[in-house]
Amino acid sequence: MEAMRTLILGLGNPILRDDAVGMVVARAVHATVASPDVALVEAAVAGLEALDIIAGYDRVIVIDAIQTAAGAPGDLHRLSPDDLSTSTHLTTPHDVDFSLALELGRHWGRPLPAEITIYAVEVADPYTFAEELSPEVAARVPEIVRTIVAREFDGRLAPPESQRRPA
Repeated sequence: MEAMRTLILGLGNPILRDDAVGMVVARAVHATVASPDVALVEAAVAGLEALDIIAGYDRVIVIDAIQTAAGAPGDLHRLSPDDLSTSTHLTTPHDVDFSLALELGRHWGRPLPAEITIYAVEVADPYTFAEELSPEVAARVPEIVRTIVAREFDGRLAPPESQRRPA
């Protein structure tokens, strides 16, 4: 039986302070799991642009930043693509939300993942030019990584360095 191909997709902008949290967390989750069946991609895309990245995988775990009225920096939300459906009309490619992009991709016959989970991390400052996360978000990253690994990989951690097979 062939292993399930999983993609961890970290979204954000690495020079806009907390907007980079998706990339930072995705890197850490990937390093923690360290499996040949789990790939990592970091990108600054949305909507239709994401289809090329996720095509061909069995499962995708998307990690991104979010700001909500009730959230506190570092809060973690587990969402489905349907939870992100916000567009009520299609006027430009930029208006295509992730849910609609998936629907279009499937209609076009793209080999899209059957399972997509989105983790959205509440952020404090996604607009300031800076290459480090805000202190309150950075402090929560280890806990967020542990939570995602436990939920998505049954808590499976990478073997100690001495037990890893050479690539």
